[in-house]
Amino acid sequence: MPDQAVPTGKFMVNPYLDWAKAEGVPIFEDFGLDLLALETGPWDRYGVHGAIAHVKGRGDFMTVFVLEIPPGGKTIPQKHIFEEACFVLSGHGSAMVEDHAGRAHTFEWGPNSIFAPPLNCRAQFFNGSGQEPVRLAISSNLPAVLNLFHSEAFVFDNPCSFPEREGGDKHFTGDGEFIPVRAGKHMWETNFVPDATDLKLEKWAARGAGGSHIQLILADGILHAHVSEMPVGTYKKAHRHGPDVHVYCVSGEGYSLLWYEGESELTRIDWRHGWVYAPPDMMFHQHFNTCAEPVRYLAIGHGSVRYPFTENMWNIYQGIDVDVKHGGRQIEYADQDPRVHRIFLEELAKHGVTPKMEEFIK
Repeated sequence: MPDQAVPTGKFMVNPYLDWAKAEGVPIFEDFGLDLLALETGPWDRYGVHGAIAHVKGRGDFMTVFVLEIPPGGKTIPQKHIFEEACFVLSGHGSAMVEDHAGRAHTFEWGPNSIFAPPLNCRAQFFNGSGQEPVRLAISSNLPAVLNLFHSEAFVFDNPCSFPEREGGDKHFTGDGEFIPVRAGKHMWETNFVPDATDLKLEKWAARGAGGSHIQLILADGILHAHVSEMPVGTYKKAHRHGPDVHVYCVSGEGYSLLWYEGESELTRIDWRHGWVYAPPDMMFHQHFNTCAEPVRYLAIGHGSVRYPFTENMWNIYQGIDVDVKHGGRQIEYADQDPRVHRIFLEELAKHGVTPKMEEFIK
């Protein structure tokens, strides 16, 4: 049969990708990306240089912006109907967030800070150094919002305010509220984490090897965020979930292995501070610490433990740390591919690090 003619007019439109192209900044796509090394270009919207990072597992909801603020520089103030979480890759500076009543909240940030301007609050970022540039990584759900409404004016020029999302004054100062739930689901509610390397985490034995974890509720948002730590000489249990979850290395070095169920080939991503990647939909992945210090990483995705949003996220929060043999999303150490542990021991030997998995792998 002859090929069908492509209809005239609008057909197979992706408003977010069209918007991204029209912004005129470099766009990168790969399985994982070193955000500190990406080339940036002038971004008129922000008044600084920037780039857009599309990782392979980003799914339908999420994207990453990289902003480079020059010494002594500042961004053009922004307000918008999509949620974002900012991770400071390098440099020191400050943010001004204007709430629904017109009050300005200011706070200073540095490397490994995490902050989230509440929805549609006017926000501006400043480089506090006169000599060094700043790099910010911004994870947002702009693709979901722009593809839903396909109206740039609705997203960026919307007068609606959301005072219930702003929190108290302490949420802009680095303070917050601990909300106990259970291991793996304990929450820290705030708008600003001054330093993710100092954030108090809670033990999560079910994920394996003495690791610890905290869920972040940022600006009462739908975006998921959590910080996890792996002790020296250890690694996590393999698990899987839907797409959209961007993983940033906060401190230390290591690698992740990824594979689909039934596949024999393992995909490997080596990471250090500055790297981001997102495991594709339902692809098993496992994180490994190969350095002589604890590793911390930050994950940001769509659908929080407070507002799961999709059935996929509801299922994750109910069973991500349950054995796959019992309907969960996790592979226990006893059932993992023997290659996994062998590769880990070889890597530790290269780095001169003593393995500490004996009590977890019998």
